[in-house]
Amino acid sequence: MANGAEFDEFYQGSRRRLLGYVFLLTGDLTEAQDVVQEAYMRAWQHWSTIEGYDDPESWLRTVANRIAISRWRRIRGRARAYLRHGAADPVPAPSLNTVAVVAALRRLPEEQRVAIAMHYLLGMPVMDIARETGVPLGTVKARLHRGRAALTALLAVDSGEHADA
Repeated sequence: MANGAEFDEFYQGSRRRLLGYVFLLTGDLTEAQDVVQEAYMRAWQHWSTIEGYDDPESWLRTVANRIAISRWRRIRGRARAYLRHGAADPVPAPSLNTVAVVAALRRLPEEQRVAIAMHYLLGMPVMDIARETGVPLGTVKARLHRGRAALTALLAVDSGEHADA
């Protein structure tokens, strides 16, 4: 682009003023930085038109102001919805059994873990697992069998039981 240098000069000359202005509008530096970044992005997209304006910085301030207001309205709308509908129900902590199973699954080889997750968590048939993972049907069955055996042993050891008991 032939006018990239002019935009760079405009950016360098106005960025601090615009950030200060938007910071005063929002009261939040991170929010102000996001707004300014979006305003400059829009200015870059329309630079061939904006560079001909008497005061391109005025256009930029107007855009930044509108972006800040739009973001504020979105946040306010979310807050209203939250007040209207209340907080989401808290997610209960996982049970000790769930934690133990997940810890045991992490100790399995990835292929067995994937097969077990697809079959028992997602409810996928063995044939679909074979197709999706690109391995023969017998390989999936073997991974499921070995994975279940390994989980049985791991969970028995973790609970203090013996696998043969």
